[in-house]
Amino acid sequence: MEIGSPLPGTEPPRDCPRCPRLVALRRECQAEYPDWWNAPVHAFGDPEAWLAFAGLAPGKHGANRTGRPFTGDYAGDLLFATLAEFELSRGRYDARTDDGLALNGAIIVNSVKCLPPQNKPNPAEIANCRPFFETQLAALPKVRVIIALGRIAHDAALRAAGERLAAHPFGHGAVHALPDGRHLVDGYHCSRYNTNTGRLTAEMFADVFRTAIAIRDQTSGPNSSTNPR
Repeated sequence: MEIGSPLPGTEPPRDCPRCPRLVALRRECQAEYPDWWNAPVHAFGDPEAWLAFAGLAPGKHGANRTGRPFTGDYAGDLLFATLAEFELSRGRYDARTDDGLALNGAIIVNSVKCLPPQNKPNPAEIANCRPFFETQLAALPKVRVIIALGRIAHDAALRAAGERLAAHPFGHGAVHALPDGRHLVDGYHCSRYNTNTGRLTAEMFADVFRTAIAIRDQTSGPNSSTNPR
């Protein structure tokens, strides 16, 4: 199974050796589920995007299985439904890589490319993947807003911008101006845990999109390709 990247030349190799713990888990999954993707997951979306989503890492039964970010698990259900609501996608999301879904003006770039145990990469693993994450953000010159899905992604985006973490505390809905003219918008991760516990509702998640669109419109004027809702 091969899935192309919208940012060719920026992805780690399928057998990336940088993180021993993640390599060991990858090999376990390859042995147990040989038909799964079981490799670093590529970015997904529009290379001309104005909006980038900084995700955390692949989920075992989601992106690690399918090879596309947020595809095949609950987090993807909420994310792709909200992308459709704000006309940032076309086609129908059906939790499969062959469902024909495409993103319009948006792209998803994970801060960690490989499946971590318990969905929790350690600091060394985040640092090992940092060059890929930063290279991909740099390869997106039209991106003006980054939505960080969770604290780890928030920290990764700040480090990519050369900012001090202490100067930009994470908070759902918070907006941080970055030195390159971009803006970072924080959002709780759209995980099943966060929605089941009420920490994140669909309306709260949609509000993050509204904030991003408002920033886009304030910085680009009326001639934009994506209409706010």
